[in-house]
Amino acid sequence: MKKYLLTGLLVLVPLVITLWVLSFVIGILDQSLLLLPSAWHPDNLLGVHIPGLGVILTVGTVLLTGLLVRNVFGQQLLDWWEGLLRRIPFVNAIYNSVKQVSDTLLSGSGNSFRKVLLVRYPHAQAWSLAFLTSVPGEVTRKLHGDEYVGVFVPTTPSPVNGFYFYVKKSETIELDISVDAAFKAIVSMGVVTTPENAAQLAAFN
Repeated sequence: MKKYLLTGLLVLVPLVITLWVLSFVIGILDQSLLLLPSAWHPDNLLGVHIPGLGVILTVGTVLLTGLLVRNVFGQQLLDWWEGLLRRIPFVNAIYNSVKQVSDTLLSGSGNSFRKVLLVRYPHAQAWSLAFLTSVPGEVTRKLHGDEYVGVFVPTTPSPVNGFYFYVKKSETIELDISVDAAFKAIVSMGVVTTPENAAQLAAFN
């Protein structure tokens, strides 16, 4: 009886959580439909609510924005808009901070979160997964020592929270794994591993 119960949970729990997350995300994106005039709202046009139409609208808006900014006129319009935001007190501080973070994380030319490292944390006898975020030359110059790197150590099981600090590059170990694989290991608290690690764990047991 216990074996069948556990088997059922292993099948249903990931499925239920996945559906719940999808429902939550779709519900959030459907809020974008509120930006449309009432006469254009799908619920009024079709007479029935169809979940997911907001996803289509959001993806279409993002694609259209990217297409627009890729040409000369769109780039000039973007520069004018950013210049306007930067002249507004308080708003410019928020916009500049968010833009710097988004440019760092989403730009294909950036190096942030492109490498997975091992750093000694929370004490000298322990190692934690970390992501390389920057190579701050100013920190190295001020400390008059080895080269330092900026790292982000995410917490488990929520990798959006964590700690940011500088460590000596010589005291880090670069891992030959992808950022996605590292995130999976962090979110699952090490349960989701590579086949090689799974074999080593079986041998250890």
